[in-house]
Parts: sequence; C-alpha cells; structure tokens
Amino acid sequence: MSDLDEFRASVRDWCRATIPADWRAAQTGVADDAFVSFQHDWFQALRAAGYAVPHWPAEWGGGMSTAEQVVLYQELAAHDAPRLVMAFVSIHHAASTLLVGGTDEQQARHLPAILDGEIWCQGFSEPQAGSDLASLSCAALPVDGGYRVTGQKVWVSGALHADWCLLLARSDPEAPKRSGISYFLLDMRSPGLDVRPIRQATGESHFCEIFLDDVFIPTENLVGPAHAGWQIAQATLAAERGMTMLELAERLGNAGFGWLIDACERPGLGGSRPIDDPVVQDRLAAFDTEIAGLRSLCRSHVDRADAGLDGPADASIVKLYYSELLQRMTGFGAEIVGLSGQTVLQKPISSGWESGAWVLDFISSWEWTIPGGSSEIQRTIIGERGLGLPREPKGAS
Repeated sequence: MSDLDEFRASVRDWCRATIPADWRAAQTGVADDAFVSFQHDWFQALRAAGYAVPHWPAEWGGGMSTAEQVVLYQELAAHDAPRLVMAFVSIHHAASTLLVGGTDEQQARHLPAILDGEIWCQGFSEPQAGSDLASLSCAALPVDGGYRVTGQKVWVSGALHADWCLLLARSDPEAPKRSGISYFLLDMRSPGLDVRPIRQATGESHFCEIFLDDVFIPTENLVGPAHAGWQIAQATLAAERGMTMLELAERLGNAGFGWLIDACERPGLGGSRPIDDPVVQDRLAAFDTEIAGLRSLCRSHVDRADAGLDGPADASIVKLYYSELLQRMTGFGAEIVGLSGQTVLQKPISSGWESGAWVLDFISSWEWTIPGGSSEIQRTIIGERGLGLPREPKGAS
C-alpha cells in the first residue's frame, strides 16, 4: 500500500468515526447562535486531526501535498462532511491575503486566531462596484496614525458574525482606478460601523450590507503599501479557485448528484418514478458526464497551478463551468420534485448548495454566477486572456 493509500484509509476511518450522522437534520432550522457554535466545533474537530487548513504552510498548521489535499477533499465529500461555511473566508481569503501581503506581525496576530475560530468576512463589492470592482468609491482618508473610512459595502457574506473584514477602499481619488485602492484589515467592532443583514429569497440572511461612517483604521492594519490594494486583492480572489473548486466539485458529484438520484427514484403523485422515464435517464447520464468532466478539469487545474503552468483563464473556466452546472442540476432537481418540493421552507445551514431541498438549492445557486466575477465577466476573461480575442472598443454597439 502506498503512502497516499494509507493516508486515504486514515482519512476514511476518521470520517466514519467523527462526522455526526445526524448533522443535516440537526442543522435544519437552527438559530444563528447554534449554527455558529456547530461550525466552530466542526472546525476544531478538523483542526485536531490536521485537516482544517491543509493548504497553509507547514509552520502555520498545514503543509499537505497537493495529492494529499485532493484525497482529503474527496473523502470529506464522499462521507458527506459538513461544509466549513463560516470559516471559508477566514481560512482561504484572509489567510491568502496575510500570507501574500501581510506583515510578520499581522500574520502572527491573525493566523493563530483564525485557527482558534476568528471569523472573517470580505468587504469588496459596493452598490455601484460589483463585477467592476475597480470602480469602488468607499473612501479612506489618511489621518494621523491611520485612515478614516466612509462608504458602503454590500453582499458581505457572514458579516453579522464576523470579527474582522478584508476591506478595499479608495485612498487616492486622483489616481487611475486600479492604482488608488488600499487594502485594510477592519476590526468589526470599530465605532462607526453598522452591519445590516439582507433577507434573501430563501429566508436566510447570509449576506449583509456594511455602512462605514468615519471609521478609524490604524496604519498597522494596512496590508502592503498604500494604494497597492488592487494587486493584493488578486491573491484574495485567487483563493476562490484551485483546491476550493475541487472540493466543491467533489461535493457536487457526491452529495449533490446523490440527492438528485434519490429524488428521481422516489414515486411521484401518480406512483411512477421519474427515473423510469427515458428522458430523465438521459438527463441524469448527461449530468454524470458533466460532473466527471468538472472533476477532471479541477484536478488538471490544481496540478497545473502546482507546477506553475496554469493559464491566465484557467480559473475562470473552472468557476464558470461549476456555477452553471450547479444551476442546471438544482433546477432539474426542483423540476423533478415538483410542487411538493416547494413546501420545503428550510435546509441544513451547514450544507451549502447541495442539501436536497431542491427549490431552495436552486434559488441559492444563482448566487454562484455572480460573486467572484459574474458569468459574463468570466466569459470576457476567457475570450480575451485565454483565447486572445480582441477587446471590444468602448462605445461599440
């Protein structure tokens, strides 16, 4: 047995012994405090096993090889482990930002705190600056000892429970759009900060607005040089790709496709099973093929990135493929369950987008074609950077 086979066996044994068998039922309809507590306990269970931050450097508690990370995420998905919803920004976006652009002091202050449960959110998008992030107008005015920040952020995931925020603000209004932005670490307990949850169509309030009214951020919370935030932000956004997409692809292929098969095997109102319909069989075969393609694409992207050979549009291809496949699958699931599925008003909070509550999953799936660059933006990147197509002149019809 190879070392990788032994590692897979150990992860498999751990999953069987540790993953709560009833976590989906227990996490359906719970209050926010119970959800946050469950997420914290699950993160600490992963941390104790060495599975919480495998992509971090070894000195900070990670150090797994790419092959080991692939095995880990495959097994977590296969055993239907809860998603680290609350820690996602913390262990990926915040950690990537700190490791790429943070000072030694910032790393020493926050990386151990993240392992202890410090929750982060990401304050990038604004009402008039979403996919065109460089148009942001939240203003950071230099003052003695730091900056005074005034403005608004929107679609901030998990802000209601966050301790810290990754914040982009315009520190030089006279500079070109991408040259006048600075990157800050914002303490969510700062005076002048107002967090307002946004109630979604699913009944959740995962997204929030943040209003900043003359909020002071000390100079030591500036990441990298002043006005260089755009470049550092690319490291943050890159954290949504690669291994995180491989994990999501594995979960879609296990829990997501498994739930879809289950739905198709249940008798409908007339007693017949959807799966006995040749049209349904054809759709399921097509989804199975697409999932296999997604898994292969993600693994190829991870391997190329690990070797420094990833292309300029690879991440956009993966993100576009996953998000639109997710939308089609959940839409088909909602179609299969019909009216009976529309009476399901809650889903397991720690599940993500593959809970089996098909109508709610379908509504939630639309979120994925917008953040981190909308599908339209991804197609533009693929065309221009990947295929070398000419940029359309401004003003062209």
